[in-house]
Amino acid sequence: MSATNAVPVTGLDEFTSEQLAEVDEIIKSHAGKPGSLIPVLEQVQEILGYLPMSVQQRVAKGLNIPVANVYGVVTFYSFFTMVPRGKHNIRVCLGTACYVRGGQRILEALQGLLGIEPGGCTPDRLFSLETVRCLGACGLAPVMVIDEDTHGQMKPAKLEGVLSQYK
Repeated sequence: MSATNAVPVTGLDEFTSEQLAEVDEIIKSHAGKPGSLIPVLEQVQEILGYLPMSVQQRVAKGLNIPVANVYGVVTFYSFFTMVPRGKHNIRVCLGTACYVRGGQRILEALQGLLGIEPGGCTPDRLFSLETVRCLGACGLAPVMVIDEDTHGQMKPAKLEGVLSQYK
């Protein structure tokens, strides 16, 4: 794994004792039940926002399963993440129609405004940025989606105004 793709190693110190107690309660309520790993991971991610290795180790120990099993599930399913996500997720379409109409310029402008690359999260965890191949709104190209809101016919000059709606 290259340094740019490395998963940040974090301890549990970034989480509150209340969050960790809630995680422990979820684990305890599912311990010994077959097929409980995915529901546990979903609930834990809902509380913590992501599943760093330290949390995966805690889940594995609590469910009495190998850490490799937990890691395998977390990395297999796209809805789990090992890196923090922002409160607002920005998806920029780079499908053919959006790309031809300036999707790459939108992405580059967002990277400049937010100071992050696709797959990253702003330090204040307000925004995450990712690219997608199609959002199914080709007639509105170029398109970006923030959370569930579609923003079509985007131009770099409009980005600051759109982002200000989510602060």
